[in-house]
Amino acid sequence: MDAEIIAVGSELLLGQITNTNARFISNHLSELGINVYYHTVVGDNAARLEEAIKIAESRADLIIFSGGLGPTKDDLTKETIAKHLQTELVYDVDAVKSIEAFFEKQNRAMTENNRKQALVLKGCDVLVNKNGMAPGMIYDDQKRTYILLPGPPKEMEPMFQFEAKPNLATRLHEDAQIVSHVLRFYGIGEAELEVRIQDLLDQQSNPTIAPLASDGEVTLRITANAENSEKAWILINKTKKEILERVGDYLYGVDDDSLSSKVAEILITNHLTISAAESLTAGLFQSELAANPGISQSLLGGMVTYTEQVKKEQLGMPKEILEKYGVVSAECAGAMAHLVREKFHTDIGVGLTGAAGPEAHGDQPAGTVWIGIAIGKDQPATYRLQLSGLRNTNRLRAVKFAFYYLIQLLVKKGYSKDK
Repeated sequence: MDAEIIAVGSELLLGQITNTNARFISNHLSELGINVYYHTVVGDNAARLEEAIKIAESRADLIIFSGGLGPTKDDLTKETIAKHLQTELVYDVDAVKSIEAFFEKQNRAMTENNRKQALVLKGCDVLVNKNGMAPGMIYDDQKRTYILLPGPPKEMEPMFQFEAKPNLATRLHEDAQIVSHVLRFYGIGEAELEVRIQDLLDQQSNPTIAPLASDGEVTLRITANAENSEKAWILINKTKKEILERVGDYLYGVDDDSLSSKVAEILITNHLTISAAESLTAGLFQSELAANPGISQSLLGGMVTYTEQVKKEQLGMPKEILEKYGVVSAECAGAMAHLVREKFHTDIGVGLTGAAGPEAHGDQPAGTVWIGIAIGKDQPATYRLQLSGLRNTNRLRAVKFAFYYLIQLLVKKGYSKDK
């Protein structure tokens, strides 16, 4: 099956938002063995949308639309498609009830145009919107399949992943089960990882291996097709074992893990507490960690110690360290980790200092970062980074490396990272 994805919305063409929906949908279609040869973006204009539909029909068996299902006049996707396919729109009773219940719960009057969101193509399979109002739909004619999805990613992504995708999988592989497993790596570049597993990539058939790099992280998605999930997992685990024999030292998590969630999991599971003193990251480490549910039992507090004066007065940094080694140094980062751990009486202390850029800090070039990690009474471990990105990119990468190094240290001390 060949697919084309059509994103509808003038805001995409104006650059006001990024078309992340196409990337998300393409990624999941590849797991099903569906080829995506074209991404199209079209504004909120019925004539241009119909022209895009005709072009897509000339080269695709599956056409997926995102956007244009809302209540306003410029939301015209399903109206245009209904006209093009010469079918009618009808109200989905469950969608109407859901929309009415939403407004009743909010104690707000529902305007008539909101009822428009419950209209669907007659004869379609309705995709329930559990995170918004407008339902999606899958419509078949004698030649091809059309899938209509809402535009907001928070609505589109779960609808596609948990409703549309299983529907497609059933159509394509009635007697098969498709299972995917994601391996997450940090501290190794995409090119080096690929070199180490190149023969596995060259020989892949079932399961398939799909590499993806993002924000300094590399992921491998292993997808297997078998008659049941148990046999699919046997295929996945065999390939996973071969991969980890080569690059397992860089694995930090799987599937929906993130560096911060993996740290949070280890801390919470082992009843460990943590605090942080941050200079160049200005609280970003704590903010990322605090995004994880349940972390309040482990993250007791922290400090933003951006200037030398604050480091001395609030953190208790000995002036001798700053005078002899400077702010951007292993000694400063290690002392920050040790001092914040003592101040907040935590098991772990983390210190981050450096020159985020674009200017250097004294004789330390932009992108120089020092990370200190103190665990218990052990001498703090320190790590130097030389980053080359933009200022805020460097700050985020410094935080991610801090999480990565912390995971490595905790694993060495016997706290497992494996699920």
